Amino acid sequence: MLAAAPAVPDERLRLLFTCCHPALSTGAQVALTLRLLGGLTTAEIAQAFLVPETTMAQRLVRAKAKIRDAGIPYRVPEREELPARLHAVLAVVYLVFTEGYTASSGDRLVRADLCTEAVRLGRTVVELLPHEPEAWGLLGLMLLVEARRGTRTTAEGDLVLLADQDRSRWDRALVDEGLALVRRCLRAGRPGPYQIQAAIHAVHCDAPSAAQTDWGQVVRLYDQLLAVMPSPVAALHRAVAVAEVDGPAPALAVVDALDLAGYPLFHAVRADLLRRAGRTAEADQAYAAAIARTANAVERAFLERRRASLGG
Repeated sequence: MLAAAPAVPDERLRLLFTCCHPALSTGAQVALTLRLLGGLTTAEIAQAFLVPETTMAQRLVRAKAKIRDAGIPYRVPEREELPARLHAVLAVVYLVFTEGYTASSGDRLVRADLCTEAVRLGRTVVELLPHEPEAWGLLGLMLLVEARRGTRTTAEGDLVLLADQDRSRWDRALVDEGLALVRRCLRAGRPGPYQIQAAIHAVHCDAPSAAQTDWGQVVRLYDQLLAVMPSPVAALHRAVAVAEVDGPAPALAVVDALDLAGYPLFHAVRADLLRRAGRTAEADQAYAAAIARTANAVERAFLERRRASLGG
């Protein structure tokens, strides 16, 4: 007699669903799976969770101890059990993609292998659970971001900001596929965090140039994101959009109220806003803080150039 087909045909995805056991907290599921299967180091996972490496190491130890002490079985879930584990699985795929798109350390801005694997897993999740809008949203988000990967650095490897990228070199096939997924999400009418983030990137990809970006729409979408998933990181990104609509001063008021002192991007955004506001001495200090906290060599070199330009 033929054996029944597994609920999750893809081996790697099967392992993800297996490790995302609901007996563990979502944070523990995600962190442990990133460590065991995502190939991320404890330091990289800590960066993703915005906590010290020692704190993350302790969380991983506690999660492993709970699995041991509670006798949680290592068992592939049945198909009907998959939706309950989807949230954690999507979080793992998203964080693997994020680490690939902007590596938290090292000499390269991008780890293409992680980006490629995350997109593959995202496609597989959509095929496995075709009626889950958040799975569509995550795939759309990754595709719209991945479409820009080839323009994020110069031939010499220097970082290029979104506003300065050559949009004619974006991968139009990926953009079109991502936009189609965003439209599919809108029709479903069940918005979630990944769908809203995908919609934000759709606004950027729809704009013929950086100057023609509908920043007001970006701010409104971040308002929706914060309503369904309050997050200081999302608030930080919203502040960047606010600066484009209302100028640097209102954005600085938002940024200065955030508790993100250990996050390199917080200091980088604050430095740029201070620079634009003409507060050069404070911008210099903020750039120094960002540089001190940035372990990626490409990002650090960009920040050093920005800091040096203040003298001019």
